[in-house]
Amino acid sequence: MAGANEPLSEAMSEDSRPLAKRPLASGRDFVLETVECRCESSGWSEPEAVTRFGIVFVRRGCFHRRVNGSEAFVDPTVVYFERPDDEQQIAHPAGGDSCTALYLSEPMLAVLWGGEPGLPRDPLATDPGTDLEQRLLLAAADRGRYGDLEEIVIELAGGVLSRSGPARVESGRPATARTRRRVVSGAREALVADPCAGVIERARHVAASPHHLSRVFRAETGVTISCYRNRLRVRLALERLSEGEPCLARLAADFGFADQAHLARVVRRELDAPPSLLRERLASSSCA
Repeated sequence: MAGANEPLSEAMSEDSRPLAKRPLASGRDFVLETVECRCESSGWSEPEAVTRFGIVFVRRGCFHRRVNGSEAFVDPTVVYFERPDDEQQIAHPAGGDSCTALYLSEPMLAVLWGGEPGLPRDPLATDPGTDLEQRLLLAAADRGRYGDLEEIVIELAGGVLSRSGPARVESGRPATARTRRRVVSGAREALVADPCAGVIERARHVAASPHHLSRVFRAETGVTISCYRNRLRVRLALERLSEGEPCLARLAADFGFADQAHLARVVRRELDAPPSLLRERLASSSCA
């Protein structure tokens, strides 16, 4: 069961406690947690006030969930939603469970959900592809693929919400091929102007939802926004290195990498060489 009213710093991991919450990753507009519940009681838990918007996937186990007096049974075939001001209780008929909890900011939900931030009231059945996608999100977080997480989050959340309210999610989709090309060009322009811009800023710049922007961008360019952004950032970083930039940590911060190690991983993946070596080679060529 994924609780929603505890700060990330208060994850409970001791064996004597029934709930273990582990933060995996976070961005400007999302927080990803994995939750392990070892509760063996079949009775109802104490009422718990929900404080965040969350999409929760059950990976293992099952339980009954009571929200504002209405009960539902959840297991790995469904996804359920946490909404601020809801009050929830949980009962475990068969031991513990494992969940993936994806918490989204109100601005993110507003652009995904076609206006006001919100989430469906009732659980939704999920298809095998959606279940696999949330597991791939966990795998990406465990491997430290920070550059890809934001886009995976958008795809996953947008796909889930489109099953509940397809018309609302579809309202952010560019209607014509010409419009889609213009949207992609605008997104590329925004990335060049500010490689550190977040998903909300990019989507607003081109007047499209993040979910549809991600899909249209990949269809038009053949690569994901994350891949394109990394290629662009590497080229901008090389230009700074050729100009004599001595500090790799400053370079990483300026171009929106999580840290210097993240910059090094991306550069090595793109060019099969670490930025420190490239800095030496570029400095030598400029002095020749």
